[in-house]
Amino acid sequence: MNAHRKQLIALAHPVYLSLLASVAAGVINTLWVSRLGGAAVAAVAVATNTENVLLGVALVFASGTTVLVSHARGARDPGEVRAAVRGGWALCAVVTPTVVAGGLLLREPLARLVLGGDGKATVLAVQYFAISLPGIAVFFAQNLVDGILKGTGDTRTPMRLALLANGLILCLDPLLIHAYGVPGAAASTVLCRCVALAAGLRALRRNALLREAAPTPPARSTAAALRRTLRTGLPMSADFTVRQGGALVLVAIVARLGVTAVAAYSIAYKVMYVATMAFYAVRQAASIHTAHTRGAGRDERGAIGRQAVLVSGAAGLFAACLLGALAPWIMRAFGAGPDVAHDGVLFLRCVGPYLLLMACCIALGGVFEGSGGAPVLLRVTLLGTAVQLPVAYVLSGLGLPGICLALALSMTVQCAALGVWARRQEDARLSWVRAA
Repeated sequence: MNAHRKQLIALAHPVYLSLLASVAAGVINTLWVSRLGGAAVAAVAVATNTENVLLGVALVFASGTTVLVSHARGARDPGEVRAAVRGGWALCAVVTPTVVAGGLLLREPLARLVLGGDGKATVLAVQYFAISLPGIAVFFAQNLVDGILKGTGDTRTPMRLALLANGLILCLDPLLIHAYGVPGAAASTVLCRCVALAAGLRALRRNALLREAAPTPPARSTAAALRRTLRTGLPMSADFTVRQGGALVLVAIVARLGVTAVAAYSIAYKVMYVATMAFYAVRQAASIHTAHTRGAGRDERGAIGRQAVLVSGAAGLFAACLLGALAPWIMRAFGAGPDVAHDGVLFLRCVGPYLLLMACCIALGGVFEGSGGAPVLLRVTLLGTAVQLPVAYVLSGLGLPGICLALALSMTVQCAALGVWARRQEDARLSWVRAA
């Protein structure tokens, strides 16, 4: 097996299980909440999609710290390791209060904006936000802990922490949702994340690389480290935020088709996360591996990119075939009514081309992130979103198949743009090598 592919798989599979466990929390919530009716499912869909947008905010310090710690690890520079960790915590401390306070103030307007005139769903979404938004402080800290550990090359401990949190959610969800309805789902998630965060802080103190670096003074001041983390992480954060913000707007476009379509779309999209998290796992692995090799003085972006696309593309093809074949059983497992099930099956059977294209685009993006090319990635994502939303609005007249077509067209544009840019970078590198 190719050495880069072997390293990518070794890094990616714990990340995938970690991401999958996080997705499982949303799936579990949806599974139990679906028994409360379509309005409850729509409310939780809006709330959890909003959390996905806020995950993009967390990436400004979490992913930025991962890349900087990984680069310092490759360079064997303990002072830079200390500075990267310190910068991540400082930035997290600045961002978190602003996000929590702003979210609490805007929770009702946001719910009304996305859900339109469905009063019951709006009320339930606001109730969910009232608990989940203060819990964002725990969510952000947990993501930073994971990011630090991944930068040290340890992707297994974040996996264990995610399994711990979501194993607890599996136990608490039915109890709290039965007792308190939709707010119980939010309370269960926040409480279980608190337990995982405590375990993660303990893991940081035991990490070998961090303990080895502890006696060394940080290579730069806290303010300088914060600014460096911000510069590194902001394009990655913006990329993910734009992508998830587009997904949230897409929910509003789907809402024009009615609550049945929103419920079907939310269930199908939750199931799709099982596949898309594999793509993001390869992306994280490619980012960590690229940053580490560049820190060690090696430029192997082209080889890493090819292997990342190969691994992620295979996962995308497998997922597209599996979801198409199992769509009726999937919707039945969620207890969806006949109308919701019909729309959900139709969506899952039309979304295959989008999944395959997304797999290649997301994986290749990891190489850009790990090599300092995240600003390019952001521009490509902005281009894709600018295509996706108006096209989805126009094609929504075709129902959910029209939404699938818009997603596929947008991802085609992004793949083409990334491919052209990657080829130019590789040609430039080869020209420099030959000249040297």
